[in-house]
Amino acid sequence: MVNRQTASYLTKRFQQTGMRPLSRFGQNFLIDLNLVDLIADSADIDDRDLVLEIGTGTGSLTSRLAARAAHVITVEIDTNLAQLAQEELEDLPNVTMRLHDALKNKNNFDPELLENIREEFDKLPAKRRRFKLVANLPYNVATPIISNLLRCDPIPDVISVTIQKELADRIVAPPGTKDYSALSIWIQSVANASIVRTLPPGVFWPPPKVTSAIIRIDTDANLRARIDDIDFFHEKLRALYFHRRKFLRSVVLSAMKGELDKAQVDAVLEKLGFSGEIRAERLTVAQTIELVNELGTASAEAK
Repeated sequence: MVNRQTASYLTKRFQQTGMRPLSRFGQNFLIDLNLVDLIADSADIDDRDLVLEIGTGTGSLTSRLAARAAHVITVEIDTNLAQLAQEELEDLPNVTMRLHDALKNKNNFDPELLENIREEFDKLPAKRRRFKLVANLPYNVATPIISNLLRCDPIPDVISVTIQKELADRIVAPPGTKDYSALSIWIQSVANASIVRTLPPGVFWPPPKVTSAIIRIDTDANLRARIDDIDFFHEKLRALYFHRRKFLRSVVLSAMKGELDKAQVDAVLEKLGFSGEIRAERLTVAQTIELVNELGTASAEAK
């Protein structure tokens, strides 16, 4: 039986072990148990699901996921915290705990973790199986975790996570707003995202200095099918929005440097009916996909 992750329990447990929350690992523990349940509830987990949790903490959310899912892979980077969580989770047969960084680097997941995910995923009935990321994500790795997982195999069906409210706002931001960015377009190009609940600092221990949010992201194969080359799109998207307030012609020339010359870029913009003097941040998700697809075609023809 996993202990209830309350502020008093965590304070006592950390004092007993001589541990303290580490800010470099983004350790802020959700102590409102109703909200812990809400994270699990918002992912609609059942026995079809392989669930990945990044940031095991003390195992509070892990135990709730294990009660619903076919299997849970939970990842913790902090050795001391992993040992504490292992004591709580050792009687749960459908939980695999891994002690390491989930990311190889800021642009890639750890290959051993991905292999572990594929192995467990292949054990589930092919016609029913689903893969989900459900976690109280450490703030310092939330962006690369979400962004990179959407390029991995298997692709998650659902991502239901707690992140900074500022990041959640960026993910759901519409064109032309201050929060609209490459991340907004990348996620909205392959998925539907919505904010489930905003969380004040006081529901965490220790309380962070920012407001948080639970966000749900549902991937959509029909949306993804609009993109000709996922890797090319992901790469050029970041380049196009590195200076998102500059004029479109300028950012396209910079993004396609060494691949297309000025005349070729102008031909692409003219074909699409895009003025080179609009700003990149004004393009919708669909327009950005159309642009990058056309740049990819022009680049292939230029080789």
